Amino acid sequence: MRFGGITLMKPGTAPGLPALHTALFTGLWWFLAGIIALLGAALFWAIATPVSPVGQWQPQGVRIMSAPARAALFASVDPFNRNASPGGQAESTGAVTSLALTLFATRATPGGGGTAIIAGSDGLQQVYRVGAEVQPGVTLSAVAFDHVELAQNGARELLYMDQSGAAPDAAKVVAANPVAPPAGAGPAGSGSSSGAISVDALRSGVNFGPRAEGGRVIGIEVLSSGDGATFRAAGFQPGDVIQAINGKPVTGAPDAATLSAALRPGASIAVTVRRGDRQLPLAITLAP
Repeated sequence: MRFGGITLMKPGTAPGLPALHTALFTGLWWFLAGIIALLGAALFWAIATPVSPVGQWQPQGVRIMSAPARAALFASVDPFNRNASPGGQAESTGAVTSLALTLFATRATPGGGGTAIIAGSDGLQQVYRVGAEVQPGVTLSAVAFDHVELAQNGARELLYMDQSGAAPDAAKVVAANPVAPPAGAGPAGSGSSSGAISVDALRSGVNFGPRAEGGRVIGIEVLSSGDGATFRAAGFQPGDVIQAINGKPVTGAPDAATLSAALRPGASIAVTVRRGDRQLPLAITLAP
């Protein structure tokens, strides 16, 4: 408002303020429009660009090592000995034991555990876990794929599987180790002439029941019935607990019924028995 040649303005206003607001708004609008345009171009490129290489593309050829390089590589690695170092020299981790022990099988597990089947001078094969005592003063300390480590008086000794001879024929081994039939075996008895046990004799001579510890079933307990002849002929001993049937661990009471249903004429049942602190494999062969 002009009054006598003087322009009067409202308090708190300044000249050119609306123009400044318009300029800021216009600049912000173009800035956001540019960002949207860039994002749209990136989206279009992501959709339109081809996945495969553009232009004349040729696959990379196969690189084959030369014969001298392959020979040097094979000479530095022993595929049959995982403990061998480059150059074919095996790392010595202990002396070969002089104990009268024979290693038949090993099963190494991750984390340094495992089990092994070892027989003493009596020829009786038993399953040992890592940490178990094989003989008085001798402990199984480690299991590998072809040998085990034994700890004796603080010293480390190695026991290897004997691979010097040919593998034995299973039929000859079974023929050379017949299973004696239980007392009173005969056509109507508890066994047969081949050493197998009849189903009726096993059901009447051996009782199976779930074994629970700490509120959960850990296996199937076997108890002798009658004169105990069938119980012994099946390979059981007092206190045995079946922990696996045909390779399947026992996890509950229904496994006892599963074992009972598997007792059929002519069947062969493999069980793993816990005897003390050891695990023993047993095979129950039933007469046809």
